[in-house]
Amino acid sequence: MFVSIPERRRPRRTWVTPALVALCVLAFVWLSLLPPELRAPAVSRWGTVPETLLAARSDWVAAILEGRVLTLLTSLFIHADWLHLLGNALFLVIFGMAAERALGGFRFLLLFLAGGAVANLAAALSLDQPASVIVGSSGAVSAVIGAYLALFPRARLGLVLPLGLFLEFVRMPASLLIAIWALLQLAFSFVGPAFGAVAWWAHLTGFAGGVVFALLARRAVARRLRQRG
Repeated sequence: MFVSIPERRRPRRTWVTPALVALCVLAFVWLSLLPPELRAPAVSRWGTVPETLLAARSDWVAAILEGRVLTLLTSLFIHADWLHLLGNALFLVIFGMAAERALGGFRFLLLFLAGGAVANLAAALSLDQPASVIVGSSGAVSAVIGAYLALFPRARLGLVLPLGLFLEFVRMPASLLIAIWALLQLAFSFVGPAFGAVAWWAHLTGFAGGVVFALLARRAVARRLRQRG
């Protein structure tokens, strides 16, 4: 697994990343406490359903007023199971803390929401089963990973490797680890259902969007770093 390498400079406090993780956990607990007969309807209501969303292409105004477009955002906080939630929360904390400190809280929040919404839209357009429900913050987290790569191309991450009875801690370039991750997403997008019902194109779209977002925000980031001094 990945662990963060602490910065030499005293880090600024972050609030968006912990708040996003908390919202995901609260949404998961809320769904878990619902009666079984209400759980599936709630997931369909707040998740992104391609069949419902794309049926509105001829009348986006009505889709917005009815809240169908809003599900591109609400679905980011709904997770299928605790492993799904744990994986997204872990990667969000690892890459989100540093990205938020560089971008600032509100800009980072925009990255998460916009990147996740675009990623969910890409997933809705690419899925072969339009009646399925898209849930999870994987697309948004992928956008955060893409932004991290663009903001810290020379960063290093700690990698804990299990070697027999011991755990070995090594430092590796973050760009290499992220490149391996991105290539796996690309490979899985062609393999498809063999690796489960995962919207791989959402990951790739979110990642690419995060890179572009961070590159466009580099001047603002540079100003923040100068002010931080």
